[in-house]
Amino acid sequence: MPFPVMAGLAPAIHVLLHGLCHKTWTPATSAGMTLEKASECMAARTDLADRLAIRELIENWAAWRDTGRWKEFRSVWHDDGVMMATWFQGGADDFIRASQESFARGARSSHFLGGISIDLKGKRAIAQTKMQIAQRAPVEGVVCDVVCSGRFYDFLEKRKGRWGLVLRQPIYERDRLAPVDPAATVKLDAALLARFPEGYRHLAYMQTKAGYTVKTDMPGLHGPELEALYRRGEEWLKGRKLASM
Repeated sequence: MPFPVMAGLAPAIHVLLHGLCHKTWTPATSAGMTLEKASECMAARTDLADRLAIRELIENWAAWRDTGRWKEFRSVWHDDGVMMATWFQGGADDFIRASQESFARGARSSHFLGGISIDLKGKRAIAQTKMQIAQRAPVEGVVCDVVCSGRFYDFLEKRKGRWGLVLRQPIYERDRLAPVDPAATVKLDAALLARFPEGYRHLAYMQTKAGYTVKTDMPGLHGPELEALYRRGEEWLKGRKLASM
């Protein structure tokens, strides 16, 4: 059974939606309220409920993925959901299996979230969330931390009353690498480092050394890949099919 994404926020949503129109609107309590006002009230309540559901979904993605709660994590995706990452590109179920295998090898990454902006159009949405990815692993024999900052750019759709991810495309804006021991130094292979885009080259370096094949044309702070992603988002909100990159 899908995990109810809205369950945790239900009491708060009830209070917020109640306050939108000063009272809960029902046919029995609509005396003195014009049809136009009632329609505006219900639309505002639906809009807020959708935005809260999307926000909770995004926050659950990070919490459940990072702690290995795979059953709950599956519930944030639609069946045709796709994950794009530096080290993985494919369907949600394959992503979960790859993440489980990564966990079994002892690899861990942490996702920290910032502000969220949601463009909502009917049963479709584009959400952009400021984020940081942190990973720790040996690099050239020295244990290092990599921190990569950017955005999650999410394509979402409401199907049968449930919001879910159709596509998550991270935008990698900048990163850095440092030894965990401040007294240590690490010498990187300059040629290997130069193979990767500026926005995630240190993260890609660490992942490559760990045995992953890293995609080298992910969207960054600027450039044609980012512009192409924005165009896909615009088309998505217009109701068109999700085109491949």
